[in-house]
Amino acid sequence: MTSILDSRYSWTRLAASLGLATIGGIGLWAPVVALPTIETEFGIDRAGATLPYTLIMLGFAVGGLVMGKLADRVGIMVPLLISAITLCIGFVSAAFAPGYWTFIVVHAVVIGLLGVGATFGPLVADVSLWFHKYRGLAVAVAACGNYLAGAIWSPLLTAAIAAYGWRNAYIALGIFCLIVMLPLAFYLKRRAPTEDHVSATSIAKDFKGTPFLQAMLVLAGLACCVAMSMPQVHIIAYCVDLNYGAARGAEMLSLILGFGVISRLASGFIADKIGGVATLIIGSALQGLALLFYIPFDGLASLYIVSALFGLSQGGIVPSYALIVRDNFPAREAGSRISMVLTFTVLGMALGGWVSAEIRDATQSYTLAFLHGIAWNALNLAIAFWLVMRGRGQTPKLALA
Repeated sequence: MTSILDSRYSWTRLAASLGLATIGGIGLWAPVVALPTIETEFGIDRAGATLPYTLIMLGFAVGGLVMGKLADRVGIMVPLLISAITLCIGFVSAAFAPGYWTFIVVHAVVIGLLGVGATFGPLVADVSLWFHKYRGLAVAVAACGNYLAGAIWSPLLTAAIAAYGWRNAYIALGIFCLIVMLPLAFYLKRRAPTEDHVSATSIAKDFKGTPFLQAMLVLAGLACCVAMSMPQVHIIAYCVDLNYGAARGAEMLSLILGFGVISRLASGFIADKIGGVATLIIGSALQGLALLFYIPFDGLASLYIVSALFGLSQGGIVPSYALIVRDNFPAREAGSRISMVLTFTVLGMALGGWVSAEIRDATQSYTLAFLHGIAWNALNLAIAFWLVMRGRGQTPKLALA
């Protein structure tokens, strides 16, 4: 029989998945872009203005787990339909929020938990089931969605907020999500080709996955994204502190995420050649080096350059976890296991964003916040080397048993 893995439908499905991830991903970046405005609007400090982002990421993390399990049961379409509807409700509700705590609850529950929960981990897991030869590239493309969301939407939303106010900008975002995401979600109605669908192409595997391996991948995901969150969450506020303005910070965030897309795609090609673990080591080492560069180089031109380097360094880290999981666990568990690891990358972003804000408020400087991120990056790199020593992630790539 002709395999449906790596087929034309697989690639068109990947394109639809990327579109959904890019649009849904704005739920993660909207509070980052609006951070200085929210700080002024509600009369709160930097940590308070960062809290909506932190809680939306926590909601997103829990939502990823729930939607991943749901996708394993009924397919990815239903979680994505829920996402489209609740993102619309969430953005419109936030726009009419009368106070700070209402604004926070809407972000945490409606936008985070129900809205964007299906647009990262579950979606990446679904894509991994449709590819064999080009799985690394396909997973990297799908994982580019949240970067593209930041790169595309950050300057657009910054301009919209400046021209029309953040409330009107939020309403427009909600309507756009509903109109565009619904038809793309219906296109993904077909169930993924797990072992029950493609048993004729099944390759026997001796799966080496253990609960301890899963736990170490979870910890690695948490650590890398605590480190990653420092520039991604705070670059706009950092530029405001340095008197460069929010617009310059939004441009640097676009650089980070835009070059992150390039890095993520390149890492997909690399991962198909050398495996997920080796790709993780390369990305983690380069991310730590780029974080270090932020400390001495805080001039305007230097920050543009370092932000571009940071984007180029860290794009391949998160997709590598999906490949390691697929190489070590059965396909029928992909939705829940990949979502669990990627959920903790989200928690890392939430934790890192909040702790960095607290450090900045306590010290009136971001220097210690950068050092805090570098320490967590070192933990991630140590786990990556442990994976090499254990020989993880080096088995054949087709996991159908």
